[in-house]
Amino acid sequence: MPWAIARLRGWFQPPTAPVPRLFLSLPRFARRLPPASFIVLAALSPASRSAPAASASRSFYETPYERKPDFKTLVALGRALFSDRTLSASGRVSCASCHDPAHAYGPPNKLAVQLGGAGLTLPGIRAVPSLTYHQAIPNFQEHFFDNDGNDSEDQGPTGGLDWDGRADSGHEQAAGPLLSSFEMANADRQSVVRKLKTSPNAAAMREAFGPHVLDDPALAWNGLLLAFEVFQQSPADFYPFNSKYDATLRGQVALSAQEKRGLEVFNGATRGNCAACHISVIKRGAFPQFTDFGLIAIGVPRNRAIPVNARADFRDLGACGPLRTDLQAHGDYCGLFRTPSLRNVATRGVFFHNGVYTKLDDAVRFYALRDSDPKRIYGQGRQFDDLPKKYSDNLNQDAPFGAKPGDKPAMTEAEIADVVAFLKTLTDGYVVPGTSAGALEK
Repeated sequence: MPWAIARLRGWFQPPTAPVPRLFLSLPRFARRLPPASFIVLAALSPASRSAPAASASRSFYETPYERKPDFKTLVALGRALFSDRTLSASGRVSCASCHDPAHAYGPPNKLAVQLGGAGLTLPGIRAVPSLTYHQAIPNFQEHFFDNDGNDSEDQGPTGGLDWDGRADSGHEQAAGPLLSSFEMANADRQSVVRKLKTSPNAAAMREAFGPHVLDDPALAWNGLLLAFEVFQQSPADFYPFNSKYDATLRGQVALSAQEKRGLEVFNGATRGNCAACHISVIKRGAFPQFTDFGLIAIGVPRNRAIPVNARADFRDLGACGPLRTDLQAHGDYCGLFRTPSLRNVATRGVFFHNGVYTKLDDAVRFYALRDSDPKRIYGQGRQFDDLPKKYSDNLNQDAPFGAKPGDKPAMTEAEIADVVAFLKTLTDGYVVPGTSAGALEK
């Protein structure tokens, strides 16, 4: 089944690359089966197992295209569509406008939110996340049990794409910006398909999926989203694992003295304790993602540069709204946002879900001073000024948090600088001394 092969391509990478998201959604007994079995299991989706087949509704991955393109074709098509501005209402915005390949598929500037809409005048409400290293994020689960270590421990809300975990697949995530009023601003799917018919990539769509794919809006829509999804499963583009830290794990190079000190603070349970959520070690044979995929409330300051925050009654509460609507009744999820990967974090111009900081050292400093020196973080106003008091119990209090005002910060200024130096080793594209960039890709 070509769709399963495309989604499972990451499984056949070397053991330093984590398995793709579809694998993580399989039952645990299935994860112990030989790799070839995963293709069969993926093919046996609920829709394909149901009977009679003629009456069963097809899943997204069973869309009956005239042609079934291979992985390379879908990656190439998805890459072209990713930069296609004609798919937006304005004709001036593509996926790459906000998810810039030159900035680890994150924002290309230091704006807290980007402008979109039909006239490119509507600001968003959240900072643009990077799309790199998403291949192993599990589907959103309110109760997540990892199969590594103590698998009886409920890790709480975990997984899903977007800052609030609301998208459970790459194609669901890709659909969001196409239809968002403050992003690409298409009125509906049909509007997107009409644009696709006249786009520079129309011929490539027909070549990939068949000559009549654009004549059927449902086929065209699914084909577009599939191309986006498979493109984002391309290891060379989205999870190359070629940073300096990866070279260190391979024994090819050593960290500098400052980078090594930064790693020690990063891992130190009573110091930075960053690794508690941003996993830094090899697990199950896979190089670290620098995230545990969980959703957490840390209470970053309100960013008053975001236009919607001028409204005193507006609060971005993450998992319980406003963009995610299925968990609005869960008060214990308010203020929770998904822990992002820290890979390529040094390439970003803004940090956290609201882009409140524009310098990496300020983002690290927040963790050291949130509780020990709240006035320096929040000014003279209320601590946790972007989270209503009734949700205060949701805030994480693990180290480096949990101090009292006036206590010694968990990290000194020198240690913050060391952590920043270490975080810079997570930037992809590092060339091991004595090798060439081309050799690194082989």
